[in-house]
Amino acid sequence: MWPEPEYTDVTDLRGPLIVVRGVSGVGWDEYARVRLDSGEERGGLVLEVDRDLAVVQVFEGTDAMTRRSVRVAFTGSPLKIPVGDGWLGRVCDGRGRPRDGGPPVLGAADAPVGGAPLNPTRRSPPAEPVLTGISAIDALTTLVRGQKIAIFSAPGLPHLELAAQIGAQAGAGGEPFCVVFAAMGLTHADAATVRDTLEERSAAGELTLLLNLADDPVIERVLTPRLALTIAENLAFTGGRHVLVVLADMTSYCEALREVSVARGEIPARRAYPGYLYSDLASLYERCGRIRDRAGSITVLPVLTMPAGDMTHPVPDLTGYITEGQIVLAPDVDVRPPIDVLASLSRLMRAAVTPAHMDLAAQILAALARARQARELAELIGASALSETDRRFIDFELSFRHRVLAQRPGESRALEETMDRAWQALSTLPRPELTMIDSAELDARLPKEDERGGTR
Repeated sequence: MWPEPEYTDVTDLRGPLIVVRGVSGVGWDEYARVRLDSGEERGGLVLEVDRDLAVVQVFEGTDAMTRRSVRVAFTGSPLKIPVGDGWLGRVCDGRGRPRDGGPPVLGAADAPVGGAPLNPTRRSPPAEPVLTGISAIDALTTLVRGQKIAIFSAPGLPHLELAAQIGAQAGAGGEPFCVVFAAMGLTHADAATVRDTLEERSAAGELTLLLNLADDPVIERVLTPRLALTIAENLAFTGGRHVLVVLADMTSYCEALREVSVARGEIPARRAYPGYLYSDLASLYERCGRIRDRAGSITVLPVLTMPAGDMTHPVPDLTGYITEGQIVLAPDVDVRPPIDVLASLSRLMRAAVTPAHMDLAAQILAALARARQARELAELIGASALSETDRRFIDFELSFRHRVLAQRPGESRALEETMDRAWQALSTLPRPELTMIDSAELDARLPKEDERGGTR
């Protein structure tokens, strides 16, 4: 095999980018090896080619580089990584290099990290649940195999703790299942917490953990979710597993993308993010799904922090257009996890749960909305002026919050336990108010004395 020619005519260094002149036969998204006079080698991707100029994004950044100390070789192919079961049980950095002291990950085949969204003609509709062990999610915003659904949070809320708990507890009802957890921009303390939470799943060979830390090169974050999805695609569609991909925090990813855009001198769009932010996020989120006539599925759970809790910020705003629902954490919810169930939604939930479960979820949400109205009315006219029915709805809300929503870190609840808790909360309401549930189901679940307005 002929050695790769090296180019030394570097005309510019801008942040994470280098501009190389005199190139030929170089294509977009091609992998480059950047060598320094010291012998250090760094990796990069070609972002743009114009005649004999190539713009290369260096993953490790351009620190300690000078224009005369750099040699660039182009490999003629996109960046590829080995894929296969060798990733299971491993902890690696954002570029797939081991952080667990083990050897490099090997695989029977290589796959380009760029990937591509699934062909719509080959997709099967998402179906059947991914149970997380979190009552608020399993009961009211059920994850569906092949779905993309986001966690919207704000600074200071335990979104990373929730994401790690989901990663540790989620399952597919006894079918082959694993988790690919890609963490971006984490502090060392947060990374240690995530590793501890996921340790048991990792030891069982059901987890791949990619950790991009806050002091790692920021440009590495652009690569991390693509690695995670490439690994997941092989585990799902070749290995026949149901794979949950957790991407936390996508706001850090988008900030890295913005940094590259600024370095390239592109005209900024909303809040200085690049104009192609929507298509870039879609290229990641749309790599989930199920393929017709193949076992396995990929469910994508992006986690993102909304600056100042602003849902109109470009990252949550665009994510909401692409995904099929959201789980919203709110600071005014006084239990943990602080999930605002009235602001949360899983648009594909109906495809994964029974009609009785769907009716129960609809009844709970309607009752919570009525309870919120009653509390607002009490603030205006006083609680003593409320009707008995309104007071019962407020009692229901308190019962539901503490029986169902409140859940300790590390506590995993079976779906049956979650449903029992939900019915116990509903039993505080008069039976005539439970209009969304079939009467036969009410007879089976609630005692006859509830018809007379009694409570348990």
